[in-house]
Amino acid sequence: HPAMQSFEQVFRDKRLAIVHGIGSPNTTRSHFDAQDYMESGTPFSKGTASGWLNRAVGLLGHDALTPFSAVSLTSAMPRSLYGDNPAVAINNLQDFAIQMRGNPSGVKIAAKSFEDLYDQTSFGLLKDTGKESFDALKMLQKADIKNYKPAQNVIYPTSALGNSLKQVAQLIKMDVGLEVAFTESNGWDTHYSQGKDTGIFARNVNDLSSSIMAFWNDLDAYQDEVTVMTMTEFGRTVHQNGTGGTDHGRASCNFILGNLVNGGLVHGNLPPLSAENLEDGRDLPVTTDFRSVFSEVADKQLQVNNNHVLFPDWKGSQIGVMKS
Repeated sequence: HPAMQSFEQVFRDKRLAIVHGIGSPNTTRSHFDAQDYMESGTPFSKGTASGWLNRAVGLLGHDALTPFSAVSLTSAMPRSLYGDNPAVAINNLQDFAIQMRGNPSGVKIAAKSFEDLYDQTSFGLLKDTGKESFDALKMLQKADIKNYKPAQNVIYPTSALGNSLKQVAQLIKMDVGLEVAFTESNGWDTHYSQGKDTGIFARNVNDLSSSIMAFWNDLDAYQDEVTVMTMTEFGRTVHQNGTGGTDHGRASCNFILGNLVNGGLVHGNLPPLSAENLEDGRDLPVTTDFRSVFSEVADKQLQVNNNHVLFPDWKGSQIGVMKS
């Protein structure tokens, strides 16, 4: 897509891979159910309490975890980070840190009071989340949050995604023990006026690629330690609808960026777009189970390869999106 030119060079440098035909074996077209199934890592079970990424953090070993081992730069905790292992959702690092600024003695008293309130609650999730948030706040007190300067010549988009990724880069450089980070890009439910070279879709893919590349270039010396992976719960219909948009579909594509990535390639299988190859005569068929890619990234980036824990009941195999 001409709006994704930011990705061209890194693809040619073989650091960016594309996976086509990726999706869930569950055929639901509900945003909420599809996202829940994918982020839990159990596409046929609604009863899974934890998210696959939280379980991955648990497999790293509790002795190595910090309040910032798993961070979501969102206002609410994503489904993938639900679970027993420490995780914190932060909408904005600067605002999060400011909550504990002020007279040192007053801050200490206030913090102790709130911690006591959380300790007294009988609701386990609230108690654990409160403790993790306060531990994270204490770590941020030692950092100069608001004066962060990206690497030379790096300019982040002013979008929500660009701002979130800039803060992820900041956490990485602060060396707070970050292992996994989550953020989101909204506005892809293009049922009308989707556009092609211009319009809603073009703006979205431009922001996605530009934000990710600003983040990647900002990391500089940290690039060997980071892999970026996109995900979406499902794709869109092949043909446009009557309002110039597309409706909920099946397969989509993922982008994986990093020095450990088997890049410069389009992985997966995408049959010709003739009617007989489309699912229900309208959708790209799912030819790569999302767990094949998620498990491979967890294996090579995090050295976590216990698929019995990450993706129960899955018997598939990896597809070679990461270097062996």
